Amino acid sequence: MPVTANEMRPREAPPRESLKDRALTLAKERGIARSRDFDAAGVPRATLRRLQDQGLLVRMGRGLYQLADMESSPSHSLAEAARAVPHGTICLLSALRFHDLTTQLPHQVWLLIGHKKWAPKNPPVSLRIMRATGEALTAGVEIHVIEQVEVPITNPAKTVADCFKYRGQVGLDVAIEALRDCIRTRRATADDLWRFAAIDRVQNVMRPYMEAIL
Repeated sequence: MPVTANEMRPREAPPRESLKDRALTLAKERGIARSRDFDAAGVPRATLRRLQDQGLLVRMGRGLYQLADMESSPSHSLAEAARAVPHGTICLLSALRFHDLTTQLPHQVWLLIGHKKWAPKNPPVSLRIMRATGEALTAGVEIHVIEQVEVPITNPAKTVADCFKYRGQVGLDVAIEALRDCIRTRRATADDLWRFAAIDRVQNVMRPYMEAIL
């Protein structure tokens, strides 16, 4: 079969993606991208600095970047905290706010981490670090996607139990209000609340309030 002239011509290689496009695509996909993400994609730090100078990329904190024109959600700070501390879980007042179980607007992101885990010295958002171990740390954690970032957040029942456990930090009145709203809005069953109360070892503290509300 004869070969045509077009078939004899060498095929042109597809244009290579520029470092600029690669960096911006990565930032768009991740929502909030870390320096190590750009390193893995072969994007040098000089490119990141140039994109910042051009007003296309914003440095949110140490090693954290996002697109300059990205629209932030009301839970933007939670996504920033999750990127800054991947081993942390959004908890207490921040989790209450996320689940609409309080009218308070916390000025810090409350984050639960293990006793021996590191906490950042210069986070992009103000953090209130709480520590726990075992099931008190790992139970009742849900993953929510905020601005393309997977954010671990304690579920409503665990959040309420945590508020009673850390009532010295958040206030007993906040814990009682959260319990009342959680039951009223049916965000959790009584069995769920008792289960996490047992994990947090606050059954005796919660019992009189549970019996008064139920």
